[in-house]
Amino acid sequence: MEGKQEPKDGPHFVGKKAELIEAERSFRTVEGRDVLIIYRDGTFHALDSWCYHSGGPLHLGDIEELGGQLCIICPRHRYKITLASGEGLYKGNPGQKPIKWLSKGVKQRIHKVTEGNGDVYVTLLETGQFDSDYYQGEEGKVKREKAAEAEKDKSPKVSKGSP
Repeated sequence: MEGKQEPKDGPHFVGKKAELIEAERSFRTVEGRDVLIIYRDGTFHALDSWCYHSGGPLHLGDIEELGGQLCIICPRHRYKITLASGEGLYKGNPGQKPIKWLSKGVKQRIHKVTEGNGDVYVTLLETGQFDSDYYQGEEGKVKREKAAEAEKDKSPKVSKGSP
């Protein structure tokens, strides 16, 4: 792990607790940073919303428990990211059972979530450098958009003609 992250200015109101619980996943821009807020198993998590590997849209990813840790799976290349720490996980013993999940280290920036009086707040944690930071900047944004366009071009085309 890169070390303890320190908060940037905040906390920032991101929504009413009941609404965020119902939504399960919510996208917010906090101080110009794209943040995904996830409610799962009684806990709120907040992390950078674009995957550290190639900027995939994490809000579309599946959430699974891997090796006792709750993870989001990037829909673009199936990278596994722990919700609690932002660690990237990989199979340590491919093809063997039981699967042993190992850490690549912290790759995805996570943020602190607090609650009060039915409101939910996010405090951005800005200390250190993480791979996901790239996709928050201008260069990363352009790369994300190009990848999204390329994925659209690969999608099967649906004809709108008569049967």
